[in-house]
This record gives sequence, structure tokens and C-alpha cells, in this order.
Amino acid sequence: MSTLIKLHPSGRQIESRPGETVLESLERAGYALPNNCRAGACGECKVKVLSGHFDQGVVLDMALSAEERKQGFGLMCMAKPLSPELVIEWGTADAKPKLFPPRENQRYTVIDRVPRTPRITEFRLRPLGQPMRYWPGQYVTLSDVEGKVPARCYSIANAPRPDGEITLQITRIEGGVTSVWIHDHLQIGDIVRINGPYGTFIGDLSLDTPVLCLAAGSGLAPIRALTEAALRRGYRKPVTLLFSGKTKEDIYDLGLMRYWETKHRNFTFKATLTQERDPQWLHGRIPQILPDLFPTLTGYNVFIAGSPAFVDDCSAAVKALGAEDSMIHTEGYFGQAQPSVAPAEQLLSA
Repeated sequence: MSTLIKLHPSGRQIESRPGETVLESLERAGYALPNNCRAGACGECKVKVLSGHFDQGVVLDMALSAEERKQGFGLMCMAKPLSPELVIEWGTADAKPKLFPPRENQRYTVIDRVPRTPRITEFRLRPLGQPMRYWPGQYVTLSDVEGKVPARCYSIANAPRPDGEITLQITRIEGGVTSVWIHDHLQIGDIVRINGPYGTFIGDLSLDTPVLCLAAGSGLAPIRALTEAALRRGYRKPVTLLFSGKTKEDIYDLGLMRYWETKHRNFTFKATLTQERDPQWLHGRIPQILPDLFPTLTGYNVFIAGSPAFVDDCSAAVKALGAEDSMIHTEGYFGQAQPSVAPAEQLLSA
């Protein structure tokens, strides 16, 4: 027996196939739901069921408490509909993913720092309290616990994890108070203050279209999080990530990219250099080389992250190749020396 799943408050409807979990039905229809374990253990896919009946299956009490069950909550990675109709709380009135409320003064400890390029260092942070819920592609602000260092915004570079760990890829900007402090003084074991999550760069990669991701510098961070989330939940359409660097030293995360290419045959990673030539990589700025790689981008969802100039140039290039405005998702970032303040949907990075 198939079930009609209704999303509240948008009223959108999805047909659930026999034997499918609610999460599987949502993903097949192009609606992403935060999830990590797909086994009823992390609680990330918890939503409220407003009406209808479902078999919750075996889940851990720590992921779904008895009180939450009484209130109508369920874990959608294990829940299978039993009634002809199931109404769940999901998204907003226009069916966009509902943002999680940002939290201030969250304490995280640095558990690792890894140089990625001469200017970019990756920091792994783990929460000392309750894990922060966020959508892939969002960002946080980081500062010291005492508040002596100005807070700056950095995109989260990984999809959500059960332990709440987040990864930040931070570019050193000479003259930038926060980025210099982070690179010169922040060490393993130190505690930092995190606020967030923020931002609306959360395009749903479970949509049933080919995907092209364009990134430069630490703009790779939100692109990496989005791509990881999509591949982890079984996205099947072609996904291409095109990364731009000045020299081969700027191309990082290559091990992860090659791993994804090996594990997911629909994923392709390409890099291009703008200031030197290397037989391993393409050469030239992305807007110039795109027509040779993609004769048309009609029907593609395109995700672009980098400096405002990079975003603007790439946006114009993909539109010229047929990409529709509604299917182009962008995230620009500014250096902290920039006097203007970035809008909420942008990334202030330095």
C-alpha cells in the first residue's frame, strides 16, 4: 500500500512506495532532510508527525526519547508509513528547507589543524556541549572565548556528523586580525567561541538534475559540505566539481576528491590553474574554459563559491551556457579588511 506524505506548512505531497522509509521517499522526491546514520542512532532526521501512523522501527532512546515520542516526533530514517496519509513538519511555506535557529556562545575545542595550502589551514572543531544542527553550505562565526579577537565568518566544510564535529578551512589574510590570530596562535586543545549556523547557501543537491560546482580558494569549503551530503545520501545524477587555483600549491583536498571519484562513479573532480601550467591540470580561468567542458548547462543546478568577482564572472558564464537563474546558487565572501558588511547570505571570510 502506498502512502501520501504531506509536508506542512507548504502542502506539498509525495507518494511513498511500499517498504520505503519516510527519509527515502523525501530524497527520491528531491527533498533533503538532515541525516547522519540512517540507522536510528543520531537523531538528526527527527521531525514531528502531525497526523497519520508509522512504524518507527528500532531506534536508540538517546536519539528519540519517550517524551519526544509522546509529542509525535519520529526518526524518518527508520519510520515507515502505515496509514494512507502521513503529515509531517518539513520546511517553510514555500517548501524551502527550514533553517535551524542560530545559537550563540557555543564552546568548541580544536582537535586538529592541518595545513592545506601555503595560505589555507584546516581546523577540526568538536563541541563541548550539544552538537549544533545545520544545513550543509551554512557558516558560523568564530572568535576567542574572551572576545578579544573580532568574530569572523567561515563556512563549514563538512556535512553534519553525529558527534557534532565541524571543519573550517581558513585563509590567512595578512593584516587580518582574526585570520592571523587563528593561524599563528590557535592550537590543538584550545577552546573557541562559535555562533551559528547562518546563511542560505543550502541548495538541495538531491534534486533530480546534473550538478556543476565551481569553487576557488576556501570557497571550496561550502561546496565540499554540499557535495559530501549529496553523495552520502546516494545522489545518482552527474556531479562535477571544478576548482580554480593560481598554482598547483593551491589545489587541496585532492585525496578526498579522488576517493569520491573512486567510490561514486557519478562524481568528477577537475582543477584549473590560472598562473602556471601543469599537465595534470587544466589551464585558465573557469569562465573561459567552461564552454569547452560544457557545451550547454541547460537543466543543470550550478553552485558557485568564492570571491565576489569570481562568483559574478562564473554566474555570467553559466548563464551564457543556458543555466537558469533559479538553478544558480551562489556564495560570495569578502576579506575582513573590506569595509562593507556582507549580506546574510554571503560569507565573510578572512
